[in-house]
Amino acid sequence: MSDDTIRLVTIGRILQRRWRLLAVLAVMGALVGYGASVLFPPRYTASASVLLPGQWEERELLTQAEIATSSVVVDRVAATLHWQGVSGGQLRDRVSAQAADGNIIKISGTADTPERAQRLSDQVAQQFVTFAARIAGDSADSEAASGPETLRQQVKETNRRITDLAKAADPGQTVESVQARTALANLRTALDEAMTKLDEADPTTNQAGMVVMGPAARPTGEAPPTRTQLIVGGALLFFLLAVIGHLAAARVNRRLRTEPEIAAALGSALLGTVDVPGEQPAHRPQDSGPRARIRRLLGVDARWDIPAPRTSGDEAGRRIRYRRVCARLRNQLPAPRRLLVVVPEGDEIAGRAAGQLVAEAKNDPLLRVVEVPVSQPMVPDRGTESGALVVLSAGSWTAGELAGIAEACADSGHEVVGIVVAGLVRARPTRSADHPPDNATAALATHGPATGGSA
Repeated sequence: MSDDTIRLVTIGRILQRRWRLLAVLAVMGALVGYGASVLFPPRYTASASVLLPGQWEERELLTQAEIATSSVVVDRVAATLHWQGVSGGQLRDRVSAQAADGNIIKISGTADTPERAQRLSDQVAQQFVTFAARIAGDSADSEAASGPETLRQQVKETNRRITDLAKAADPGQTVESVQARTALANLRTALDEAMTKLDEADPTTNQAGMVVMGPAARPTGEAPPTRTQLIVGGALLFFLLAVIGHLAAARVNRRLRTEPEIAAALGSALLGTVDVPGEQPAHRPQDSGPRARIRRLLGVDARWDIPAPRTSGDEAGRRIRYRRVCARLRNQLPAPRRLLVVVPEGDEIAGRAAGQLVAEAKNDPLLRVVEVPVSQPMVPDRGTESGALVVLSAGSWTAGELAGIAEACADSGHEVVGIVVAGLVRARPTRSADHPPDNATAALATHGPATGGSA
């Protein structure tokens, strides 16, 4: 898993084998989202629109939107509303403005009630229009003394020239009279253009004539994030974090999964692999506490990152594997002797395989099963037994843990004569009456005294 690319089958395995834990974490996330919705009261948002007549460039509209949320405008709104405990700085965080199509500034206000949200947006729009008109009026004062007055002088001069030419013009059809009348027409056109410019320069008809397009509509729903969104978001967040946590744990997992890696860590030869039919594991006395019951309830007492057990053959085929391992073990030993079958503590698959191996050996060689704690491995001193056979399941232990077991065997004077790897399989329905002896796993109860060297 640590070196493989994360695939959908891995996520599917997490969902299948950890669905109880994921469901509990999702419920916890929903409760956290509900708590957040209680701590943060619901918010309501209302919007008011302000129309800016005339021709405006995009950058000018953005400038007006910034003016609408400026501290000057918001402070005036706070002074008008007189909300207790709410200052202009706090209101500025609740007000936003953006330029929309059609020279429209959309102003939004957020408050804890629909009525307050409506009043806030209306007041901001009104104060923005008043402040913008004042700015436009102040900027127009400097132009009012030169622009309009110059145009008026031009109008007077034009009128005087028209009068003079009208007096000197010949009412006949001579060339001179026609030219005179043409000049008068041109002058009148210039006069009309001058008057138009004069009207455009009037502060009452410039771009400052902003209009509030009606009162803001009272909101009927909460502004996001709503309580429902917080609850769903909390559940989804906890669910995703749980899945990501499983994937991260699998990526950093250093448990050995292949037979060559296990043999190299223990420093001995692999005698073979055996199959253990999958069944509900028996609960040990030390697993009857509240913590163990919670682990079983959540489904975290079983590994999720191991592949699904493959389908095994019949009982006779599985027993053949055990007999072959016993035969290799007898051929490897120089003379018949007693051996310790070392099983890592907590490895139930290896424990069942060791019991079946003892039953199939039939005291040739004589085997005795001992469980060794992995955290502080301790193997009985060499006495009647002279050698150790390590039985374990793949994907359960790291190289450091297996090296500790090998060192404990060496310190107690036992040579690791071989390794047997047990794998979990799905058993097919038994068709024959040839069942293994009922006392096959009874050898697990014959633990030797844990005295002697330790690693």
